[in-house]
Amino acid sequence: MKAECDADLAAIEVFLDAIWMERGLSANTLAAYRTDLAGFAAWLVPQGKALMSAGPGDLSGYMATRKHVRSMARLLSCLRRFYQYLVREGRLEADPSALIDAPRLGRPLPKSLTETEVESLLDAPPTEEVLGLRDRAMLELLYASGLRVSELVSAGVAQVNLSQGVVRITGKGGKERLVPIGEESLLWLERYLREGRPELLKGRQSGAMFVTQRGAAMTRQAFWYLIKRYAQQVGIAAARISPHTLRHSFATHLLNHGADLRVLQMLLGHSDLSTTQIYTHVAKERLKSLHARHHPRG
Repeated sequence: MKAECDADLAAIEVFLDAIWMERGLSANTLAAYRTDLAGFAAWLVPQGKALMSAGPGDLSGYMATRKHVRSMARLLSCLRRFYQYLVREGRLEADPSALIDAPRLGRPLPKSLTETEVESLLDAPPTEEVLGLRDRAMLELLYASGLRVSELVSAGVAQVNLSQGVVRITGKGGKERLVPIGEESLLWLERYLREGRPELLKGRQSGAMFVTQRGAAMTRQAFWYLIKRYAQQVGIAAARISPHTLRHSFATHLLNHGADLRVLQMLLGHSDLSTTQIYTHVAKERLKSLHARHHPRG
């Protein structure tokens, strides 16, 4: 059985290398695929099976161990890609995932904050302190540009053009886009780069725009903690906030103020307009809520 387990792990790595070359998937997506496939392989061991010998019943049985529909859907997507790759490469005759129906997903509306809540959150960091100045610059940039949190923390100083007020972002699939920063965000970013970043680095060299006291690049996990802490300070419930919430708020507020959907698609870096269209539903729900609250017959 050890030989089969080793073969499974080797097949997973070959598959991940192949789809990374084909599709340019992010490190986070590849890590999630590795975790899902390794978990399925481990689940099969007590049954005397391996990934190469698993059948539809095995896949369904493992998916049933997931508590949430969305988690099941992500797992099935991963397994399908894996087995389709093996069939394409001639290593399997049939895809055991082919006849499994995907769980039905309702499409949840993205969570966003009101404009007043965003203002409170942006004002939360103590900007008289160097770390507060850095945090204010990060929050301002995230809300002003609609960046993904991974794009924010991986941004380098060389990607920002302060004179033109734009940041060059490499998003999903290695696609580049230029995103305007906005005047208020630009002021905070300039101040951070002039006053805060040099003090944090203390002469050390780094290409990262946002750095820690140790001079290392800010991580997603550290920024997640920061945004939760500031939200708590201003009375925003933890369940309503994440780094992605400011991206959703950016998109929703732009639409509320008349932005064109195609422009929003380019700013967010969506390859498909249908992904951007979810925000039109958010805007409609907001209008319904306002009507119900303020109209005498609402």
